[in-house]
Amino acid sequence: MTHALIADIGGTNARFALTDLDAAQPNMHAVRTLPCCEYASLQHAAEAYLADVGEKPSQAAIAVACPVVGDAIKLTNRAWAFSRSELQSVLGFERLDVINDFGAVAWSVPALSDADVVCLHGDSALPQRGPVSVLGPGTGLGVAMLVGDDASGWQVVETEGGHVSFAPLGEEEHLIARWMTARFGRTSNERLLCGVGLSHIDAALRDPGTGPSMLGDAGTVLREPSAIVEAALEGHDLNARRTLARFCAVLGSVAGDCALVHGAKSVMIAGGIVPRFIPFLQSSAFRERFLAKGRFAAYLESVSIHVITHPQPGLLGAACALRQGQTA
Repeated sequence: MTHALIADIGGTNARFALTDLDAAQPNMHAVRTLPCCEYASLQHAAEAYLADVGEKPSQAAIAVACPVVGDAIKLTNRAWAFSRSELQSVLGFERLDVINDFGAVAWSVPALSDADVVCLHGDSALPQRGPVSVLGPGTGLGVAMLVGDDASGWQVVETEGGHVSFAPLGEEEHLIARWMTARFGRTSNERLLCGVGLSHIDAALRDPGTGPSMLGDAGTVLREPSAIVEAALEGHDLNARRTLARFCAVLGSVAGDCALVHGAKSVMIAGGIVPRFIPFLQSSAFRERFLAKGRFAAYLESVSIHVITHPQPGLLGAACALRQGQTA
């Protein structure tokens, strides 16, 4: 049995597991989730995990929420940075693969079962060929593309598509964009489609006048994203419902844009946020906005859309990527 370390490192949580590379299918066990705020670095979190499970694997695949270019890696939404070569040496790995976190989610798609997804629209079968757009809001907004097919094999194209400029539609979204731009200087899709994005949409809709006059946080009370979602689903908090409805509409627009850019036949939505309110998403303007692409609305009608509900697609994808590298 050949164990390897797999990890999915986001801005909020560091998820670790072991995978058996000798098994017939990608797998994971000894899964642990460590809060990033409790560790000074990725190295410290990895050392804590390996000490806990009592293993010293010689191979590892680590998915990180940031661009993966060169030796120096710096997370986008967490003050962690590391040298790939130094981390490999310190942890004693013979092989260390570092991949983008949503690249890892894309790698997981061919390994998912019907029980790991909910079909929103179109063909309920999992995609057999690409291109597949993979995106989803969590601490940030991840975007990747899966190309190839089951017969000849799959490849992942890692992107930073979450940082594309937000294109507001309607007065409410223009209001939110002005509020965001006053605070951050620029409004990307990720500014809205992430956990804190929910908080910012909620604040902008509750008190739109605070945005243009305040560049800092003073005077602006942000509600927790989980509290907003809970209140929206309970149905008595009108602003929370308005916030979540706007979030779903923007997600539909962005998903449709990704499908057009990628020429996608399928769209897979992942991340830690959307699986919490799938029925709300289904009844929202998500589908309408996904299709609202003028002359190309009919083109998008045939694109299937799934939500990934697997609890750890990033870890599963890291295991898939590691196995793919062994056979490449």
